[in-house]
Amino acid sequence: MARLRPLLAATAAVLLAAGLAGPAAAQTPTPPRGGTMNIIISPEPPTLMLGINQTTPAAIVGGKIYESLLRYDFDLKPMPGLAKSWTVSPDGKTYTFKLQEGVKWHDGTPFTADDVVFSAKTYLTAVHPRSRPIFQRAEEISAPDPLTVVFKLKGPFAPFIMAWEPSTAPIVPKHIYEGTDFRTNPANAKPVGTGPFKLKEWVRGSHIHFVRNDDYWQKGKPYLDEIYYRVLPDASARVVAMETGQTHLSAFADIETFEVPRLKALPHLEMTTKGYEYLAQMVWLDFNLRRPPFDDRRFRQAMYHAIDRNFLRERIWFGLGKLATGPIHSSIPHYDANVPKYPFDPKKAEALLDEMGLKRGADGVRARVTMEQLPYGDVYVRAGEYIRQALGRVGIQVSLRSADVATWGDRVRNWDYDMTLQVLSQLGHPALGVSRLYISSNIRKGVLFSNVNGYTNPRIDELFDKAAVAVDAKDAQAMYSEIQRILVEDVPVAWLLELDFPTFIDKRFRNVVTSAIGVRDGFADVYMQR
Repeated sequence: MARLRPLLAATAAVLLAAGLAGPAAAQTPTPPRGGTMNIIISPEPPTLMLGINQTTPAAIVGGKIYESLLRYDFDLKPMPGLAKSWTVSPDGKTYTFKLQEGVKWHDGTPFTADDVVFSAKTYLTAVHPRSRPIFQRAEEISAPDPLTVVFKLKGPFAPFIMAWEPSTAPIVPKHIYEGTDFRTNPANAKPVGTGPFKLKEWVRGSHIHFVRNDDYWQKGKPYLDEIYYRVLPDASARVVAMETGQTHLSAFADIETFEVPRLKALPHLEMTTKGYEYLAQMVWLDFNLRRPPFDDRRFRQAMYHAIDRNFLRERIWFGLGKLATGPIHSSIPHYDANVPKYPFDPKKAEALLDEMGLKRGADGVRARVTMEQLPYGDVYVRAGEYIRQALGRVGIQVSLRSADVATWGDRVRNWDYDMTLQVLSQLGHPALGVSRLYISSNIRKGVLFSNVNGYTNPRIDELFDKAAVAVDAKDAQAMYSEIQRILVEDVPVAWLLELDFPTFIDKRFRNVVTSAIGVRDGFADVYMQR
């Protein structure tokens, strides 16, 4: 609750990044300039234009090009980005940002408040599915002078201050995009941002090459000469590249969980799980509630009891994460652990299935369902196989169906599935990354990462709507606590784990993870220790 109080004060203090992760702890007084960093990227991003595509690979690479108004520390407190300071009116409806001086676009054109107004008012509301509902809350977006931007909202919306990271609100150049078809503009292939690095070359299937932006607004930065993102689709090749020093950085699911202990033991590598606080990713078992027997809450509760989440954590994810308690990740505001519990209890699962009338047949089967395998690596294949075995023990026969990412996405977005594993980010606040999954107004066939399972509860709709605009943090907490209790009782999905991702860093590179978006940040502060 305390995190939100400063947001509605008359003046928001400018916060400086105080913490560093992993090898960043060994700071030098004057970081040396120079050096090349080779970084794993997998899969290869479809584009680097973050307004058009916000997938993880695009955000990792595009974050070196595009910036937003703010950054966030590991506790999700805002820090200066393209905005050097900001104020919030006492009623929570007016946000005023003072911009950094001397910022230029990569083509040399000065960056001004007009670029911010254009990005928020015109560009992002047209093409960006996450930004559109945020900026449509604005009654007026104006630039009283070249270094000031004012957002007047239709009503209070405390999460507004959390919307300013590069993949959620990338600031784009008005002089390049105004009056064009945003999706086909040639600049999408040759991005122009304000970030610390410029794109020099992209050889599809091989590498993406960045060079230092010598006109970067933070004087003397960046320190590195260049960055190469190496496209390595094979998991074994990624491990070898980190072992041998061919690459210097891996993140997210680049390294399969069973390989983590071996890499942690290598003397030239450092591992951290920091830098994912803003994303706050969770893995859960998603159900299509339109199909019986998933439409019966007792069936979903039985499956929850039948799955040993400690086994998943220890044997499948090798300790990288902790048990989820409900829809809100423990690292973001308004988390409440005081919810119904679902301990591993196969007997309880069987009792619920008996209560439903799902008796075992002669073959021992109560129900037959299909599970879509999440195509994001071996860890999800192994998790799916375990879930099949666990549910089989209580009489639920699971058929696993595999597909590539595109086919999996089509099946889920078009409601052509029984159940699947799912992973999604929470984006620093429940109103930004959680409500979209459970409110009935977001049941949209054909749209992935919406309320695809078809959960409907008028009370949940009402609470999410009111909590998002609550001025008082205590009122918001009370509503979000009720949301968590209701959802955990209903089990529209079975929340499994809060994921920790291993970021492996060659110890020669410092200041790699310095914010809540970790490797998706700009790397202006990264340097190579000689």
